[in-house]
Amino acid sequence: MSSPTSADPVLLLGPLLRHVDPVSATVWVETDRPCEVDVLGRRARTFCVGGHHYALVMVEDLEPGSTTPYEVRLDGAQVWPPRNSEFPPSRIRTPGRPGPFRLAFGSCRYASRRTVEDSEGIPPDALVLYASQMAAVPEDQWPDALVLLGDQVYADELTKETTSWLHRRRNGREEKRSPDHEVADFEEYTRLYFESWRDPQVRWLLSTIPSSMIFDDHEMIDDWNTSAAWREKITRRSWWRGRITGGLTSYWVYQHLGNLSPQELAENKTWQAIQGMSADDPTRDAEPMLREMAELADAEPATIRWSFVRHWGEARLIMVDSRAGRVLEEQHRRMLDEDEFAWVEAAMRRAVDEGVEHLILGTSLPWLLPHAIHNLERWNETLNVRHHGRWRGRIAESLRQAADLEHWAAFGHSFDRLGAALAAVARGDHGRAPATALVLSGDVHHAYAAELVEPGDLTSRVHQLTVSPLHNQAPHPIRVGFTIGWSRAAKRFTNALARLAKAEPNRLEWNKLAGPFFGNQIGELVLKDRSARFVLLVSQRGRPELRQVLDVPLAEA
Repeated sequence: MSSPTSADPVLLLGPLLRHVDPVSATVWVETDRPCEVDVLGRRARTFCVGGHHYALVMVEDLEPGSTTPYEVRLDGAQVWPPRNSEFPPSRIRTPGRPGPFRLAFGSCRYASRRTVEDSEGIPPDALVLYASQMAAVPEDQWPDALVLLGDQVYADELTKETTSWLHRRRNGREEKRSPDHEVADFEEYTRLYFESWRDPQVRWLLSTIPSSMIFDDHEMIDDWNTSAAWREKITRRSWWRGRITGGLTSYWVYQHLGNLSPQELAENKTWQAIQGMSADDPTRDAEPMLREMAELADAEPATIRWSFVRHWGEARLIMVDSRAGRVLEEQHRRMLDEDEFAWVEAAMRRAVDEGVEHLILGTSLPWLLPHAIHNLERWNETLNVRHHGRWRGRIAESLRQAADLEHWAAFGHSFDRLGAALAAVARGDHGRAPATALVLSGDVHHAYAAELVEPGDLTSRVHQLTVSPLHNQAPHPIRVGFTIGWSRAAKRFTNALARLAKAEPNRLEWNKLAGPFFGNQIGELVLKDRSARFVLLVSQRGRPELRQVLDVPLAEA
């Protein structure tokens, strides 16, 4: 590697290996200035957003089941891998290799271990430990994919380091652009990603394992789109427009763009417009265009689809946006609008028609919760609907926002519809049933596995697998509530409470398979033919290592 000079472009973030299929891959980078980015002889010019420079390089003509080490060059100078790197070479590994398919997943990664003080009481970063563990084993034991299920950054919970940077940037200005300890715009969001993705271990991991990402609330603000009352209140804040547009713009650049397949990129009008702009002038700033896109996406969610699909041979991931496109009118609450839900159901049927063995749905929020928590959310939604606009309804709304009662269970129609869609797949209504139908989620700062047991005529096994956080902590009330929430006594009591409010009875029944587990953690799915296993690795305070606490079969071959 040649020594860089002050005139050479610098690789600020990345490379991130994103969409990978049997014959192609995309590699995302951020640089400090306009330049040409080269990966394996495939080149792309950077594009500019808010004065920052990014590129998405499409690497085509790969072989199915192949492993291809790669370097990154900026204007011809090699900048990746770093000089004297302690990690194995970054590589593109396409689907189709023999052996099991390993999928790592988790959510909720607060900042970085470098920027968190010991006094905050957060256990060691599971993603950092996982990368270190991965680097020490043979390649055939590496995961084939990484699924990040929300809260990749925290816009409303900043580290001391970022708070200091924010105050210096604002330079004592008195105008109320955003709360003092929260980000306000695209520029401040770029700081969050820079802080979170700069750990050497994480940077290498993301350069080597293809990642799929979806947002949750903290990418924007806690309780994002909880209810119509919440939205009415937040939109009156003078700083909200800058926050939501900055949040969605940065999400498009840092996360969403890499979720798209080459075909989807070719059909994406926004991406094609940016490509045309950068071809004419790589310094022309696309932020105004993306800000307009973000404002429209917030006001009219149907104008963009954040959900997407990943094809992995015998496994299929359908990643569902369960935040941005909610229908919040109190009498017609839906987790997804009609068009979005129909798209998800069609993707599920298409997966069955194409013979996948493992159907995987990703949604940041758990579908199956501990029974008592589920019943409380049904109870609360019923009170809000029945007493909307009256004092009981106002109390129920205050409780909903204070206790975060806004998971799938709090959108009863959508909960039932997703259950019906999964049951139809698992019964074989649309063709040969897959071995498993799995829902992967995060959000709740602990891990557990649950299995659908009613209806009882299912050929496939249907599981909820929840893993959270990668790097955060579970407050004591969460530990207590989600432990008690699985108890029979709590289930009976909250069932009676829901009946008293005249909530619709549950049409589904599920049992806890394992958990709850607390600490920072990462999960693995190990899939081979029609067999599936769920492995859970946990780090705890004072133990800078991942410990396997669970290895449970989900389906036998």
